[in-house]
Amino acid sequence: VQLQASGGGLVQPGGSLRLSCAASGFTFVNAAMGWFRQAPGKEREFVATIAWTGLRSDYADSVKGRFTISRDNAKNTVYLQMNSLKPEDTAIYYCTAGGTLAELKDSGSVTYWGEGTLVTVSS
Repeated sequence: VQLQASGGGLVQPGGSLRLSCAASGFTFVNAAMGWFRQAPGKEREFVATIAWTGLRSDYADSVKGRFTISRDNAKNTVYLQMNSLKPEDTAIYYCTAGGTLAELKDSGSVTYWGEGTLVTVSS
């Protein structure tokens, strides 16, 4: 199983970034997908998750209205569009995969983890 995240980088406050995660080694269309993040000195936290249909999603309160998760099942890829970025969004972002949206909100229930991509929001 591979979850290859990309798209991180340095962005100014108020700016935007789009993260991508290319998945392989499992049946993507059957899996819920999501994102976690871990800021320096903090625990890993849930960011967003999306059902295999793409019709249901859920977000952490801290990113609601600013981040949008989406997926392209034909490309085995999940995306995280991040707008109105704040310095407190600075973190390593990890792509996740699992059975249900609920499982992907709990780091202890995540089936697969990808390697992270660093997002730095700073002027």
